[in-house]
Amino acid sequence: MSWTATLVSLAAALAIATFCGWRGAQAPNLIRGPRLVPYRLIMVLSSAWIMLMLVHVVNLLGFTTGR
Repeated sequence: MSWTATLVSLAAALAIATFCGWRGAQAPNLIRGPRLVPYRLIMVLSSAWIMLMLVHVVNLLGFTTGR
């Protein structure tokens, strides 16, 4: 994966994690009904993607993180 694709993917995952963290931390509105989007799960999955992309950036810089 190139630098551009890696950084775009990292920025998108950071934006998604930030938005879902904000929406997941809000109190539920009982008048509007249950929340149908699992914001906390999406936040955790995008945070895992952020960690994966950070490791990929470190590998692109020339450091080896594995065997």
